[in-house]
Amino acid sequence: QVQLVESGGGLVQAGGSLRLSCGSSGRTFSSYVMGWFRQAPGKEREFVAVISSSGTSTDYADSVKGRFTISRDNAKNTVYLQMNSLEPEDTAVYYCAAGMVVPVRAFYVRPDKYDYWGQGTQVTVSS
Repeated sequence: QVQLVESGGGLVQAGGSLRLSCGSSGRTFSSYVMGWFRQAPGKEREFVAVISSSGTSTDYADSVKGRFTISRDNAKNTVYLQMNSLEPEDTAVYYCAAGMVVPVRAFYVRPDKYDYWGQGTQVTVSS
């Protein structure tokens, strides 16, 4: 069993930055692909970023590419999402997720391919 806890959300002005963290319990963190998703009110949960179990491969949604950076520290059982140049459209609840996901984009962008989820952290970007 893996438990995930996100932190680092908050209110920020457009153009600002936030760094989200997601800590994991358990000894198998380094085995999992880790993803960040977000969900705005009235919208479906959407893929934001993914990082391979080793941390050597990453991918991003087009909407955040060049502004967000995903990273992980397997020694600390933690995955991060550095968010720069934030826009009001980035306002959402952000979730981290863990899973044994096939490393193909058609799979890792799908929320149903992940086995464990955090409770989410709110990010609000004011204009």
